[in-house]
Amino acid sequence: MPAPAIKFDFVLLYVSDPMRSARFYTRLLNEEPLEATPGFAMLKMSSDVMLGLWLRGDVAPPAAAPAGGSEIAFTVATPEDVPDLYARWSALEIPMAQPPTEMDFGHTFVALDPDGHRLRVFCPALR
Repeated sequence: MPAPAIKFDFVLLYVSDPMRSARFYTRLLNEEPLEATPGFAMLKMSSDVMLGLWLRGDVAPPAAAPAGGSEIAFTVATPEDVPDLYARWSALEIPMAQPPTEMDFGHTFVALDPDGHRLRVFCPALR
């Protein structure tokens, strides 16, 4: 019997305040929440991927890991887009963990959401 088909289409972040996080991601992604309650909010990240913002205290089974142990990555088309988006997000007073930097994989910066989740923006290096 073949294995059931699966596809990647959802990212869940455990947050202290889903409504605050929904406002943050609405500004960041220019996308209104599809759902927003005190315990959970959901936004469309792309045509195939949704972002869920789940109240940390309601997660079952309870999550032990703190925020910032992984990253959500956003790809941009050109290296010039990296400092442009950095400036735009900085103007929104989004905390930054790393300024625009050239790394082995491309030009990148890292921002932080209200709970400290890392948001990496990068333009892949030409290989």
